[in-house]
Amino acid sequence: MTSQSSSPDVPGHSPASTASWGELLRGRNGLRSLALSGGVALHAINVHIVTTILPSVVRDIGGLGYYAWNVTLFVVTSIIGSTLTNKLLNGMGARGTYLLGLAVFGAGALVCASAGSMVWMLAGRAVQGLGGGLLAALGYALIPLVFERRLWSRAIALESGMWGISTLLGPAVGGLFGASGHWRLAFWTLMPLLLLQAIVVTAQLGPRSVKMERGENVVMPLGRILLLAASVLLVAWAAQAGAGWQAAACVIGGVLLGVLVARIDLRHRVSLLPRSGYVPGTVMGKVFACISLLVIGSCVEIFVPYFLQMLHGYQPLAAGYMTAAMAGGWSVGSLLSSGRAGRAADRLVRLGPVLMALGLMALAVLLPGTWIAAGAFADAAIVAALAAAGMGIGLGWPHLIERAMRAAAPGEENLTSSAVTTVQLYAMAMGAALVGLTANEAGLTSPGGIPGAQNAAAILFAVFAIAPVVAVQLTRRLTRQH
Repeated sequence: MTSQSSSPDVPGHSPASTASWGELLRGRNGLRSLALSGGVALHAINVHIVTTILPSVVRDIGGLGYYAWNVTLFVVTSIIGSTLTNKLLNGMGARGTYLLGLAVFGAGALVCASAGSMVWMLAGRAVQGLGGGLLAALGYALIPLVFERRLWSRAIALESGMWGISTLLGPAVGGLFGASGHWRLAFWTLMPLLLLQAIVVTAQLGPRSVKMERGENVVMPLGRILLLAASVLLVAWAAQAGAGWQAAACVIGGVLLGVLVARIDLRHRVSLLPRSGYVPGTVMGKVFACISLLVIGSCVEIFVPYFLQMLHGYQPLAAGYMTAAMAGGWSVGSLLSSGRAGRAADRLVRLGPVLMALGLMALAVLLPGTWIAAGAFADAAIVAALAAAGMGIGLGWPHLIERAMRAAAPGEENLTSSAVTTVQLYAMAMGAALVGLTANEAGLTSPGGIPGAQNAAAILFAVFAIAPVVAVQLTRRLTRQH
């Protein structure tokens, strides 16, 4: 498209008049915002808790070779949870679906708290992911059902802003309990928060608050969901494969399964993604590709606390807060850019991947501690690089998601909302699997120790900086379609 119009009916454009934060956060809208964003906040806090305590968990129960699996399994089951959203909304309504997500998420946390081995821990993470996927998908899916169209951009930014809250609470909880050796208690701290969120949801997301119509029974494409999960697990298993050819076979097999799911989805009446999401030349296709690349690049965050503790001598609390700079940058970037429209929004969409690539490249130099010795300067530079990488995602995030929602065909609005989360989670799962494979192959487990960690840090961040570099070209093409 070449039109410069900012009409809300034109895909890829922001509304002519963006609502203020006050309109979103006052009165009934404020309570509903809390109901929608609270689940995202719980999910984000949990992510930072687990990221911070994982080095302590490994020291206690072992399983360094399966380090990244804590994220991979969590996100794989999150995909299943997110794709269940439409069916559950249709059958149980917004309030019932949200409460179910909170209950499953809490059950997984309790399993993690009782883990005596890495296998048990991974089982708990899988259960948590199922509930987390529901909560994450509901955060986006309910925005067009609860708020006026002109509030969407602000509401999306608020969802992203919940990661800012997580940067305050998650590392603090994880770091304190990790440093004291009582990492299991970190999971118990989620229980009161889950209870409070359930109370808010019960009061605010009843049938009168959510404008949804019960249609015909929603068919869930279970076979394709399981194939998506299998594709990620195959790639993840490559990190545990013995010979090089076995690892390559796992990665190729996983990619081919993903392609197979796309081919089936395009031919099926009930699809996981809108049809245009598979077409690279469309607005939605470019948005989904950009989201995927940016999320994959961000998955290197998984190993940052380990590298900081192993190579820079940080305690869990300090390492957790330094790592949270990436999520903080994402939140700040998203909140600052959400009120922009037209050409200003286009510039932010293009700038984001450039900033992220520079941040990851800087981390490839800084984290190993071989070129620049550990110290105050290196620490400040690492925090700045992490924040830059996160802000690189946040600057364009609200505009990318809003463009996907506005590009939805009539009748596909709900499908598009849930598809955003599905794409994000699948990219995160694939990214986590590839991060684990890359780190292990680069020497994390063999030779291991400090030399292995140094080599893994340098290679890991250099390789994953390629993802935002590719996104730079996509965002240029996307913003030229106006």
